Amino acid sequence: MNRNIVLFDMDGTLTEARKPFASFLSSPLKQLVSIADIGIVTGSDFNYVQEQMGSVLEDHSIRYSLHILPCNGTKYYKPPEFSAQGFELFEKVSMKEHLGSEKWRLLMETIIQAQSRTLDFDIPLTGHFIYNRESMINWSPAGRNATDKERSEFVRFDKKFKFRKIMLDDLRFKFSELNLNDVTIKLGGDTSFDIYPTGWDKTYSLRYFKDSNVWFVGDRARTPKGNDYEIYRECEPRSFHTTGPEQTKEIIETIIKRIKAEK
Repeated sequence: MNRNIVLFDMDGTLTEARKPFASFLSSPLKQLVSIADIGIVTGSDFNYVQEQMGSVLEDHSIRYSLHILPCNGTKYYKPPEFSAQGFELFEKVSMKEHLGSEKWRLLMETIIQAQSRTLDFDIPLTGHFIYNRESMINWSPAGRNATDKERSEFVRFDKKFKFRKIMLDDLRFKFSELNLNDVTIKLGGDTSFDIYPTGWDKTYSLRYFKDSNVWFVGDRARTPKGNDYEIYRECEPRSFHTTGPEQTKEIIETIIKRIKAEK
C-alpha cells in the first residue's frame, strides 16, 4: 500500500500571512503524523519557514516526518533522522542558470520597470522590493521590509483598486512581448508576486513523492492566478481549499478520517 503524505501551504493555511504557526494546529498535526508524513510547500524561502514554523521544526513528535519544500519545492529539505540533526538541503535548482544570462537580465529589467510604476500610487515603499530566491523571484511592490501596519495598508489599497491583478495582466503581456513565455508570474500571498520558470510551480514538489498518495491543503487554489492552483488540481480528489488555519484544523481531521477509511 502506498504511503500517504499531506502537503500544506504555509501563509494562509498553517499561519496567517507572515505570522507564526497557529499553535492550535499542533495537536491535529501530531495525530496526522501517526498515520502519514507531512510537508510544507511554500513560495517562501527556508528562512521564512524557520521564522514562522520554528515550533513545528523543533517538535520531536513531528519533525521526523516533516518535509520542507521552500520556493515551490524547487528546494527540498528532508526530515532529520535523529535529534541532533537539523533539516539539511537535499536539492535545489537555479532560475538564472535555467533561463540563461540574457533572459535573466531582461526579466530583472522588466521587474525594475514595473516597480518604478508604483511611484504613481500612494502606497508604502519600504525597501527590499525584489527578492532573488535562486529558483524563483518574489517581487513585493510595497517592499518586504513593511511593518504589519504598512502591509495592512497595502492590502486595503490592493483590494480597492485591484492593483496586483492589473499589474499581473500587464506583466504577462509584457513577458509575451519580450519572448519570456517560459516565465510564469502568480500572486504570492497578500502583497507580492512569485515569478519562476514555467513548470516550477508547486507541482514541482510532487517529483519527490511519486510512490505516495499525496494530499494538499492551500488557500490560493481556486483561481489560476493563485500559487496553489496547479498542485490543488493535480492532487484532486485529495486536495482541499482552506480559508485559514481555523478551517485547516477541520480539514486535517477530515484527512485523518479518510486515510483511516482507505486502509
